[in-house]
Amino acid sequence: QVQLVESGGGLVQSGGSLRLSCVASRGALLIYDMGWYRQAPGKERELVAVMNYRETTYADSAKGRFTISRDSAKNEVYLQMENLEPEDTAVYYCYATQWNRDYWGQGTQVTVSS
Repeated sequence: QVQLVESGGGLVQSGGSLRLSCVASRGALLIYDMGWYRQAPGKERELVAVMNYRETTYADSAKGRFTISRDSAKNEVYLQMENLEPEDTAVYYCYATQWNRDYWGQGTQVTVSS
């Protein structure tokens, strides 16, 4: 079992920054992909940024503003978010794959005020 726990969400003003963190607390051997999705109320969950050993994928809306990083030895992943906009308001979910199975964190709320 892989347990993913996010932290770092909160309320910021437009133009501000946040850093999200996610740690795999157990069953975390051989995690391949780690990254972030988000879901706003009434909208479908969407990819924000995901990385593995060979590639990194960003949503178009995240490029140039968000940076994903990973400490593979600790099975931790981070999302540095800069120049946040109200449109970034969502629940952000940590995501990982292990042995071709998907795992999700509980989500952390990010709210960006005007």
